[in-house]
Amino acid sequence: MALIEVQVPDIGDFDEVAVIELLVKVGDTVKAEQSLITVESDKASMEIPSSTAGVVKEMRVALGDKVKQGSVVLVVEAAGAAAPVAAPAVAAAVVAAAPAPVAAAPAAAATSGPVNIHVPDIGDFKDVAVIEVFVKPGDTIKVEQSLITVESDKASMEIPSSHAGVLKELKVKVGDKVNIGDLLAVLEGTVSATVAPVAAAPVAAAVAAPAAVAAPTAVAVVAAPAHAPGAPTLGLPHASPSVRKFARELGVPLEEVKGNGLKGRITVDDVQAFTKAVMSGAAQTKAQAAKAPAASGGDGAGLGLIPWPKVDFAKFGPIERKEMGRIKKISGANLLRNAIMIPAVTNHDDCDITDLEAFRVSTNKENEKSGVKVTMLAFLIKACVAALKKYPEFNSSLDGDALVYKNYWHIGFAADTPNGLMVPVIRDCDKKGVLQISAEMSELAKKARDGKLGPAEMTGATFTISSLGGIGGKYFTPIINAPEVAILGVCKSTMEPVWNGKEFVPRLMLPLSLTWDHRVIDGAAAARFNAYLGQILGDFRRVLL
Repeated sequence: MALIEVQVPDIGDFDEVAVIELLVKVGDTVKAEQSLITVESDKASMEIPSSTAGVVKEMRVALGDKVKQGSVVLVVEAAGAAAPVAAPAVAAAVVAAAPAPVAAAPAAAATSGPVNIHVPDIGDFKDVAVIEVFVKPGDTIKVEQSLITVESDKASMEIPSSHAGVLKELKVKVGDKVNIGDLLAVLEGTVSATVAPVAAAPVAAAVAAPAAVAAPTAVAVVAAPAHAPGAPTLGLPHASPSVRKFARELGVPLEEVKGNGLKGRITVDDVQAFTKAVMSGAAQTKAQAAKAPAASGGDGAGLGLIPWPKVDFAKFGPIERKEMGRIKKISGANLLRNAIMIPAVTNHDDCDITDLEAFRVSTNKENEKSGVKVTMLAFLIKACVAALKKYPEFNSSLDGDALVYKNYWHIGFAADTPNGLMVPVIRDCDKKGVLQISAEMSELAKKARDGKLGPAEMTGATFTISSLGGIGGKYFTPIINAPEVAILGVCKSTMEPVWNGKEFVPRLMLPLSLTWDHRVIDGAAAARFNAYLGQILGDFRRVLL
C-alpha cells in the first residue's frame, strides 16, 4: 500500500483561491476524478477532483484555507504507487482542440466579414446546459467578453468571445445543451482576433495544464474562463455547482435564498431550510406571490387586469397599518386561486330542523355527565355524508380530464380563530356517530384556536362545511376548497311561519348555501343534493336507510 499526496492541479491564472467546501473526510474511499473540495476565485467556483483512487488517510486543508497549484489537498492510501490518472497528453489535447484556421491567426490579425464563434474546449464535459445569455443581436462585442454561462454537474463557466465585432446572430438560448465546437454566435464587421494563439479556445488556453503537470484534473476544473475587465459578471447566486444542481432538482430559486455559509455562500442546509419554510407557509417565493397579485397587494398584471389602485390613505385622515398574519396570507392566496379558477355556482335553500333541534337539546340533557356537547354541525356532518354517498360526484375531485371518486368521507369544517380561518378535518365520518364527531370537532376546534393544528389535521377533506350559525346571517356564497368540488355554507336558523296546507305554523328553518363546481356538477344534481340534504335534516331517521 502506498501513501500518495493529492495536489491542486493547474487551475489557470489564479493564485491563493479559497476552500469553500469539503466534499470528503478521513476514512472515505474515493475514486479517480471524484471531487474532493470546492474552491472559489472572484470569477468562478470549481471542484478539485482526485488524481488517484484510494482511502483518505489525512486532510491537509480546511474550510477557509487558501490554496494554489501544487498545494497538498489530502493524503490517499492507494494500492501500489499509482501515477496520476491524467497524462500530459490530456493537457496537450486541450490546447490542440482549437480549430486550425483560428489557431493559426496572428496575434494582431484583423479580418472583415462574418466570423463564426464556436464553443471552445471546456474540458471533459458533454452536453453542458446554457444557464445564462449575456448578449443579444446588435451588441458590440469585445475580445474575451463573456457571451453565455454554461453549467455541468461540477462547475459553471462563462464562455467568452474569441473575436471582437457586432453580434449578427446568436445560435443558442437558455436551456440549450452545447458541446465543444458547437456554433455559438456569428459576428460581422471588421473583427480582430484574440491575441492568444489558441483563439477558439480561450477557456482552455487560460487553464490548460503545462505538459509537466499531470491531469485530467486540469480538465475537470475548466471552470474559470478568461474574463475581460468590464465584461458582464457572473449573474449566478453565491453557491457551488453542486448546491445549484440540488436547488434545481427541488425547484428552489437560489436568488431568493439567504446564504449562511462562508462569505454569505448558499449551502445545502440553506436550500433545505428555504424549502421547508415555503412548504410550511412561513415563506413564499416571488413566483407564488406573482400568481396571487390581489391577495398579496399586487397590481393584477398577471391576470391582465387594470392596475390595483394605489392610494395614500393618510391624506384623508389618521391610519394604522398592520401586516396580515401568516394564516391569512396563505388562505388569501388559496381563496383567490379557487375563486378565479373554479366556475362556481351557489344554490340557496331552507330546511326544517324543528324536530332535529328538539332531539339535539334532549340528547345534550341526557349526556350532560359525559361532557360532550352535541352541536347542529355534528348532525350536518352525518347528513352530508349520507348525501355524498347518494350523489358521489360531490365527493370527487378533478384530475386533468378525469374524475377521482373517493370511497372515504373526510369532512372539513371552517373554524374561526384569532389568527384567521382554519379548516380542521374529521376523518371517516361515515364510521362515527354524532357523539364521537362532536367530541373530535370540539378537540380540533380548540387546537385550531391555540394554533396547534398539525398539517395532517388540515388535509384530505372530501367536502367542507362553513357554518356561520353561531353568528347570524341568512345566505352567503362560500368559496370551494380545491381540490374539492363543493362546499356547504350554513347560516343561523330562525323561527318562521310555514304553511302546512291548512295553516301557518312556527318552524325552525335552517338556511343552506351549496356552492359547486360547474365543470363537475350541473344545476339539477345540485338541486337534488340540497333537497335530499333537507329531507335528512327534517327527519334524521333517513340516515339509517
